[in-house]
Amino acid sequence: MNHKKIKLLAAAMLAVWLPAMVGSAADTNTSSAKKTTDKIAELFGDATVAKGVNLDIKRSQLDSATISIKANAAAQNKTYTPDQTTLLELQILERMIQIQLLVNKATDADRAKGKETAAKQFEVILQRAGSEEALARQLKSVGLNADELRVKMADEATAQTVADRELNVVVSEDEAKKYYDEHPASFEEPEMVRASHILLTTFDTATRAQLPDDQKQAKRKLADDLLKRARAGEDFAKLVKDYTEDSGSRETGGEYKFPRASADPRRAMQPEFESAAFALYTNQISDVVTTTFGYHIIKLSEKIPARKLPLTEVSTALKDGLKRQQTEKLLPDYIEKMEKDAKVEILDEKLKKLADTLDVAKAEQKKADAKKAAEKPEEKQPEAKKPEEKK
Repeated sequence: MNHKKIKLLAAAMLAVWLPAMVGSAADTNTSSAKKTTDKIAELFGDATVAKGVNLDIKRSQLDSATISIKANAAAQNKTYTPDQTTLLELQILERMIQIQLLVNKATDADRAKGKETAAKQFEVILQRAGSEEALARQLKSVGLNADELRVKMADEATAQTVADRELNVVVSEDEAKKYYDEHPASFEEPEMVRASHILLTTFDTATRAQLPDDQKQAKRKLADDLLKRARAGEDFAKLVKDYTEDSGSRETGGEYKFPRASADPRRAMQPEFESAAFALYTNQISDVVTTTFGYHIIKLSEKIPARKLPLTEVSTALKDGLKRQQTEKLLPDYIEKMEKDAKVEILDEKLKKLADTLDVAKAEQKKADAKKAAEKPEEKQPEAKKPEEKK
């Protein structure tokens, strides 16, 4: 069943379970779909879709995860054809199998570390949701509650811990330096700004729906008032703490550090926010800036010139990244062996047929790659230089 490289990165695994951040209509549809799934299981029994030694995955579990992923896609105007849905189900099922097999091998120490990691990840999710109540509503839309999410996240983090321990990849200082020297552009840090902001949102943080015009007008009036107070000399950090609706930055004084989108799109802010922040001088406060998130008041703390990050500064993160990369290369073969040892079977006929087809395609590709590698001429090694004779 090893036809897809599995990446047990936290973000990838969490995607199976995290609820979609969608509007109320989509939430209602998702909730209805979950109720339908539960009703079918109640009437006709909850079929096992995959089994093995200490492994039993039910149709209701697979459906619940699939509903969550499809709801998230629907929020981005993406739909799945029947064939795409089957492939999605197979990918999710395989990930569930792999997580369970890894968790089955966990020690007490693995579980403790996984639980600790999951707790930190949960706090990030809670901050993004804005409140426990908002998170509860989002989870309810996919048939989960906070405790169930914590358990699933702990399993995923534990699985990653087991994979790291079992494969035991070690990256040396020399390997890190070699990568650093061979990829200089990867360690060029563009010009950045460090800025704080107060945000008054113009959408409902629970449903993502836009607020009525009268509520937007009231927030704009408050933003104008806060701007006057900030420019009059009130403590900006205190205004952030008292008024901002950006829960992710409230405790850090509303601060962000970011480059221009043209330099690093992955870390980009909203275009209007970026333009305003880069136009400020140190300690200057912007006018009220409007983005799709709402109304911002920005204070520039520092402009940071472009530089090359020294190896001493990036060594730990670089070694972690190389370790994860090497672990991912080793993981498919390790998972395949675990599946054989656990006698894992996919019982759903449609999913099994697709898995078998993909396995055949992968085996053929593997043979083609091996043949290509065998036909490639070996690189001629340079001859050793003879020492010059003394005259």
